[in-house]
Amino acid sequence: QVQLVESGGGLVQAGGSLRLSCAASGRTLKDYGMGWFRQAPGKEREFVVGMNWLGLTTRVDDSVQDRFTISRDNAMNTVYLQMNSLTPEDTAVYYCAADPSGVGGDSFRRYNFWGRGTQVTVSS
Repeated sequence: QVQLVESGGGLVQAGGSLRLSCAASGRTLKDYGMGWFRQAPGKEREFVVGMNWLGLTTRVDDSVQDRFTISRDNAMNTVYLQMNSLTPEDTAVYYCAADPSGVGGDSFRRYNFWGRGTQVTVSS
């Protein structure tokens, strides 16, 4: 069983940056694919970016291309989401998730373990 806890969310002005962290416990993440998802008010949860077990980015949603970067520190058992050039449209609860198959793509079905999310609010 993997427990995931996100942190680093908050209020930021448009154009600013935030780095989210996803700390894991229970098992090492080194063999897992990882993904970040988000859910804005009144909308369905959507995929943001994914990474495979080798640390290679597998897919980036067009809406965050060239602005968001996923990375991992296996020694710290933590995954990060660096978010730059934020816009009010990025306002959402951000979730990290772990994919035991190691693929880390954009399919929700691959992800067995989810955190509870961290709120990101971008003001205009």
